[in-house]
Amino acid sequence: MGNGPLAGVRVIELAGIGPGPFAAMLLADLGADVIRVDRASAVRDGAASGGTDFTNRGKRSIAVDLKHDLGRDVVLRLVEKSDVLLEGFRPGVTERLGVGPDACLVRNPRLVYGRMTGWGQDGPLAHTAGHDVAYIAISGALHAIGRAGGPPQVPMNLLGDFAGGSMYLVVGVLSALLEAKLSGRGQVVDAAIVDGAAHLSTFIHGFLAGGLWEDRRGVNMLDTGAPWYDVYETADGGHMAVGAIEPQFYAEFLRLVGLAGEDLPAQHDRDGWPVLRDRFAAVFRTRTRDEWTEVFVPSDACVAPVLSMTEAAEHPYNTARDVFPELAGHRQPAPAPRFSRTPAGTDGVPVLPGGQTRAVLEDLGFEDAETLLKEGAVAQS
Repeated sequence: MGNGPLAGVRVIELAGIGPGPFAAMLLADLGADVIRVDRASAVRDGAASGGTDFTNRGKRSIAVDLKHDLGRDVVLRLVEKSDVLLEGFRPGVTERLGVGPDACLVRNPRLVYGRMTGWGQDGPLAHTAGHDVAYIAISGALHAIGRAGGPPQVPMNLLGDFAGGSMYLVVGVLSALLEAKLSGRGQVVDAAIVDGAAHLSTFIHGFLAGGLWEDRRGVNMLDTGAPWYDVYETADGGHMAVGAIEPQFYAEFLRLVGLAGEDLPAQHDRDGWPVLRDRFAAVFRTRTRDEWTEVFVPSDACVAPVLSMTEAAEHPYNTARDVFPELAGHRQPAPAPRFSRTPAGTDGVPVLPGGQTRAVLEDLGFEDAETLLKEGAVAQS
């Protein structure tokens, strides 16, 4: 249980994978008491392990057999003492398990019931399987990512699962919590990754509607079409990221790269973009990445070295702000954002499935904790 701005908020997380656990981790980082409900079988089969699943940091875990009548009742009793429940199953699964929205809201009318799926709770694809890449494909976002003449480029699963999924679930849950304080009534939050990925594209859709964006890859201002918004290889095989959009920043870029006095096409002359790209590429190949970093950082040219994930943890900017603190023996991204009066934090320790079963039950006033353990409704790792 943390001391951040969400201290005092209790969240029940029905264990899943990907965006659901990340959303719960974010709430835990911000101070919420997150109780993860893992499968009792994970403990009984010896599958429980801590490892380095950082999305399980800062939580407490109780292992429950949801197919056991007493186990199902344990979850509903937890709901009575909580503010939020998060689940990421296919539509209808929690209803069949007896812990769907109707059953939970009867026990706690103020509960915010957050549902995380790819396709949403309804629609023609609602009951089909999927992953991030399919969701962002359907949203139109994947089509726009990549170079001209090449295929769409998969941006890991950051755009769909975590940006379009987790973040929108958290925004929805926090909004519903605020509303519940006024109305005294909870509600269901239906967070679909397709919805979120589409919403993230609002800015680009505005450009498209205004005739400022072509509906194809690699020909626009922000998709590697413009030579002053791209990545260039250096002499040692490294790369520098260039984002010199505004005229004053572009002028500073040309000055620092040594091209200020050269007869070049105008910045926004699209016919001249190939000339600019070739010239920039040739210049960047004359020095190493670290040498160019010394030239550009800090400056207003909007140029930065492309760092590996390992290198990023040691970069002076990131160390100055402690972006990747060492937690539980590993470098981990720090909680974000930052607060002036109620700072967020985490011990960084991923929980074991069922590691706090007995402690959670006793802490929440379950006088029958030992009986539940003996009956197999819950399990302690």
